[in-house]
Amino acid sequence: MKRIVSVMTLAGLAPVICTTASAQDYPSRTARIVVPFSPGAGTDVVARLLAKKLHEGFGQIFVVDNRPGAASMLGAELVAKSPADGYVLLFGTAALSINATLRKSASFDPFKDLTPVTLISISPQFLLVHPSIPAKSVPELVAIARKYPGKLNVGSTGNGTSSHLAIEMFSYMAGVKVTHIPYKGGTPAGTALLSGELDFYFQGAIASLANMRVGKVRALAVTSRKRSSAAPEVPTLDSFYPGYESANWFSLFAPAGTPAAVVGKLSAEVRKALKSPDVLEMLSSEGVEPVGSTPAELGDYLKREVERYGKIIRIANLQPD
Repeated sequence: MKRIVSVMTLAGLAPVICTTASAQDYPSRTARIVVPFSPGAGTDVVARLLAKKLHEGFGQIFVVDNRPGAASMLGAELVAKSPADGYVLLFGTAALSINATLRKSASFDPFKDLTPVTLISISPQFLLVHPSIPAKSVPELVAIARKYPGKLNVGSTGNGTSSHLAIEMFSYMAGVKVTHIPYKGGTPAGTALLSGELDFYFQGAIASLANMRVGKVRALAVTSRKRSSAAPEVPTLDSFYPGYESANWFSLFAPAGTPAAVVGKLSAEVRKALKSPDVLEMLSSEGVEPVGSTPAELGDYLKREVERYGKIIRIANLQPD
C-alpha cells in the first residue's frame, strides 16, 4: 500500500519536476520573436535590437519572424495558439489594445490567451505637416482645418491602427473635420506625406526624426504627455488639448500558460538589456523611452490602454475593415 502511494505521489510530482527543469534550462534552443508587421518599420528595428541582446544574454539565437496581416492580428493569433514553452514570443504593440475593442470577432483574447512578459518601451508619434501647409503651430493647423472642413488630407498606417486613433482623438478634441486616408503600412504613408499627397500625418518617432532634422517635414507637436528628449523643442498636444495622449508601445508576450519561471527569466533579461549603454543610446536617439516593466505591470498597462482606446473607438464609431 505504501509503495502504491509513493508511486502515485511521484507521478503527481512529475509535471512539476519537468516544468522546473525546463524553466532552469530555458532557453536550450532557438526561439522566435513574432513581429506582426512588415520588415523595416520602427517596430522591426526595436525587435531586432531586442533579439540581439537576448542572444547575447542567453547564448541562444532569437529569430525575428515578421508576420504582417489583419492589422497585426495574424502574428498575435499565431503566438496565442503556439505551445506555452517560451520559444514563440509576440512583439506586441498598441495595436493589441486597439484590436481588443475594434475586432470583437477575433479568435483569441489578449487577456486570456497571452501572458505578459514586459513593457519594453514607449514611442510617441509626431504630428507632422508637409512644408506646403502654412501652419507653424497646432492652433494654426486647427484654424486651417476649421476654415476648410474636410479639405485637409491626413494619413494613417491603416484603419484601426494607432496612427488612425491619433487622428480620431485629434479631430474629436480639436473639433475639426479632416479626410482620413488609410495606407497599407508606415512606409507608403510616410512617402505620401513627403510627396505632398498628405497634408499632415501622425508618424512614429523612429520614422519621423530623420525627415524632421533635414526639414522635409515640419513637426507641430508630439503625442506623449511629456516632450521628447530627441526633439525637446516640439510641444506636446497635451499642452493644447489636456488629456491628449497617443503613443505606440513595444512589449513582449508569451502564450498563456507559459511557466512563470520562464516568463520571469525573459522579463529580467529584457530589463537588463534596456540598461545597457548601446541600447539606451539607440533608443534615446530615436525618441523612444525605455521602460522594462514586470509582467504584472504590463498586464495593468494593457488593461488601461484597452479602456482608453475603447472610449475613442466608441466615440468615433469606428468599424473594422
